[in-house]
Amino acid sequence: MLTRRLQILVDDERYERLSRRAAAEGTSIATLVRDAIDARYPAIDSDRNAAFERIRAAERMPVPLDPADLKQEILETSKWG
Repeated sequence: MLTRRLQILVDDERYERLSRRAAAEGTSIATLVRDAIDARYPAIDSDRNAAFERIRAAERMPVPLDPADLKQEILETSKWG
């Protein structure tokens, strides 16, 4: 539920860009602005979810059994290598 009003001023060129895009997508300029805010400044939960997904993906990576091989892989894929 939307509860806050935000008023901004934009130049004619930006307004026309937004107006054309909104018409093409069959939506409102306000929806485009809200979507742009969400894309640029995601909610904290979104950041946490993305981090969690990266951790889950890393868990599926094979890990060398030999410590020397593991050390070599870390050195090759890190900023310390």
